[in-house]
Amino acid sequence: MCQFIKFYFLLFFSISSLFAQPKKYNIHTVAFYNFENLFDTINDPSTNDDEWTPAGAQHWTKEKYEQKLKNLSRVISEIGTPENLNAPTLLGCSEVENRGVLEDLIKQEKIIGLDYGIIHFDSPDQRGIDVALLYQKKYFRPTSFSNIPLLIYKNKSVPQEEKNEDLGDVEIKVDKNRVFTRDQLLVTGFLENEEIHIIVNHWPSRSGGEKVSSPYREAAGKLNRKIIDSLQQINPLAKIITMGDLNDGPFNKSLKVALGAKSKKIEVPEFGVYNPFEEMAEKGMGTLAFRDSWDIFDQIIMTQTIIQPDFSSFKFWKAGIFNRPYLIQNSGKYKGYPLRNSLTEVGFSDHFPVYIYLIREKL
Repeated sequence: MCQFIKFYFLLFFSISSLFAQPKKYNIHTVAFYNFENLFDTINDPSTNDDEWTPAGAQHWTKEKYEQKLKNLSRVISEIGTPENLNAPTLLGCSEVENRGVLEDLIKQEKIIGLDYGIIHFDSPDQRGIDVALLYQKKYFRPTSFSNIPLLIYKNKSVPQEEKNEDLGDVEIKVDKNRVFTRDQLLVTGFLENEEIHIIVNHWPSRSGGEKVSSPYREAAGKLNRKIIDSLQQINPLAKIITMGDLNDGPFNKSLKVALGAKSKKIEVPEFGVYNPFEEMAEKGMGTLAFRDSWDIFDQIIMTQTIIQPDFSSFKFWKAGIFNRPYLIQNSGKYKGYPLRNSLTEVGFSDHFPVYIYLIREKL
């Protein structure tokens, strides 16, 4: 069976003349997943990964690592089903230690047949965790990619225009008071025969408190907006998707002000961006929980060019949070939370994956 299922599905919209009759569509799933500490067992002297070694605090053995890979591959193989029987064509990911763990992941039995390619750069994050993009080679052809640093400094005397990074979760590396965090990964390529731009993010953490650390994420939002603006200057009709663990919810300043995300399609101006996860947050849905409070830090946001009601090219259909029962803790203090790794159990992640569908009418 073809790995990408160009199957037919029917959409009935009683209130829209556009969908008055059954139509046939191609579909692609675009997803993001925070893998939560996808470390190998090897100690890297250049990063603070000692915890994730056999002798470290997590007692991270080869057996645990291999189980983590199996767990993640199961999730990847199922994200977006049943509307699309194929796994994500494009999958942004975060908390990845290095390229090697991704190479091990894509060789897992459940997804090896999908022939995923990898785009990854090492970032300056102190723990050595990076972002990356996995893509099915059969349907996406990358033409360019770059890692764009987020430059932020603790010293407030540094000019604002030079500022652009993460408090991180560990001791800050000293270099002119720079706060080191993950780069923003920009990938341009062709989804089938259509050019699309993907930005993969893992914005600065809330270490030190939400309010104190907010300016760092606002800087990340501004950098994101700058990247989008640059692409739109080259091509006003550019299709751009930005995704990631933003460490802020849809209502925070980094999203609403710095990036300018809107929750309703009708409110999105030309060159603006739409965030379908804001309405989910309003309904109390979440991708992670803290102190019994849910929020959506994992989001996929897109430019106005992707939400037009013309499906002659790939456009947004709908979004979702992938929270199958097996991804949820079913007992104990954290019952109902995402099933993460512990000393006694190899889980999945403390975040649920998110996804959107892009569809195009078949001629």
